[in-house]
Amino acid sequence: MQNNVLILDFGSQYTQLIARRVRELNIFCEIKPYNKPPEDMSGYKAVILSGSPFSVRADDAPHPDLSDIKGKIPLLAICYGAQYLAHFGGGIVAPSNTREYGRARLTSIDGDEPFFYEIREDSQVWMSHSDTIKELPENGVRLASTNDVLNAAYKIEGEITYGIQFHPEVYHTKQGKLLLENFLVHISGLQQTWTPDAFVETTVAELKKKIGSEKVILGLSGGVDSTVAAVLLHKAIGEHLHCIFVDNGLLRKNEFQEVLDQYEHMGLNVKGVDASARFLNALAGEDDPEKKRKILGGIFIDVFDDESHKVEDAKWRAQGTIYPDVIESVSATGGPSATIKSHHNVGGLPDFMKLKVVEPLKMLFKDEVRRVGGTLGIEDERLGRHPFPGPGLAIRILGDVTQEKVNILQEVDAIFINGLKEWGLYNKVWQAGAMLLPVNSVGVMGDERTYEKCVALRAVESTDGMTADWVNLPYEFLQKTSNEIINKVPGVNRVVYDISSKPPATIEWE
Repeated sequence: MQNNVLILDFGSQYTQLIARRVRELNIFCEIKPYNKPPEDMSGYKAVILSGSPFSVRADDAPHPDLSDIKGKIPLLAICYGAQYLAHFGGGIVAPSNTREYGRARLTSIDGDEPFFYEIREDSQVWMSHSDTIKELPENGVRLASTNDVLNAAYKIEGEITYGIQFHPEVYHTKQGKLLLENFLVHISGLQQTWTPDAFVETTVAELKKKIGSEKVILGLSGGVDSTVAAVLLHKAIGEHLHCIFVDNGLLRKNEFQEVLDQYEHMGLNVKGVDASARFLNALAGEDDPEKKRKILGGIFIDVFDDESHKVEDAKWRAQGTIYPDVIESVSATGGPSATIKSHHNVGGLPDFMKLKVVEPLKMLFKDEVRRVGGTLGIEDERLGRHPFPGPGLAIRILGDVTQEKVNILQEVDAIFINGLKEWGLYNKVWQAGAMLLPVNSVGVMGDERTYEKCVALRAVESTDGMTADWVNLPYEFLQKTSNEIINKVPGVNRVVYDISSKPPATIEWE
């Protein structure tokens, strides 16, 4: 039996956080939709049921078949999952008198229960539900309560099955990671072997077996994901990897040549292709964000197809797709989560390209990609590079895209990013950039009235981009940056700073 955890997703906003917490314990896990569990469960040593926006009492509530899981594999049911086991297992779930949402404290913990090993009584947990378990399922034994929730945690006698009505995966549950460790390691017996070294060793072996001596083409972006994917593939197949770095005319100032120079020193076989005019011509007059993304994706495929034909007998296309890309482009697992936006590197290839796709990082979060890159010997400066959107400045220029607007935003962006580096702030920020807004405002420069563009600066802190908070940059830095932008960039007379978190806002404005 393999050392894996299966997470069944019922549409909770926290499902991805469960996966992250499990991975932080150096245990591999996968998320699958509740209604499409794997047919073969032999590869999993534990199962976790996520929460859900649904009520178990609703007619349209998720209703999975757990006959191959419950009582046969260690099972942890969180929130909706715990209520589901109770509701369909002989217990009673009813509306709570008050919505149970926010911080709570554990009380009456069963101190002899391994599930709560070293968990303190009065430990803070996070609740998020409007129903509550009034009566436990058949053979259910209460393990903990809170002041407002009698059955905050329970187990089922005769099985390795646990249910909790709080979320151990969120930051506000202070000992949530320890609780998951108790269940996965001490109770379920999983080994903590999911490490960057182990990932590299396993993935390189799989790539060698899958690709053999066939040629692979990889579209490099200059970012962390595609760079780590390239080095990983190069380790596996060496000279059979052919990298293409396309200038879409929407990169940062001087980025095309700088990135080519950096790759040259890494031993990768990289060809630079200047297709900037082709991209900008295709974008002319388009102001819809999704249509801009689709246009850029289509042109990239055309350019990539043109270049791939120059690599004789190429059989594969590699992509630096990572897990958050997949989650945001389609629902996390094909479940009820909403699509936020399309991603340029998700969705495969058109039939005419006749290339098989390999995505070695598809199951990794961003911080895991960086750790894998460190294991591969990639320098910290490259691994610490901020994420940059595939469509580039096109989605940071709100409205239609022109060469003039690109030039303006490149200058603004350069001042902002270089300033972060000079002030020692760059590595304290997860992602930063500038947005060119489709509004003009009145200003005064010298003795003259101006009516020019407004730019918004954005800097966020995050772990993997799934959630993010704005960074409280020093006022002195913002003041200096604003003055420098207005004084040095013709066409801009106003600078604002974005203090929105994700959610509800996204990191990019389009």
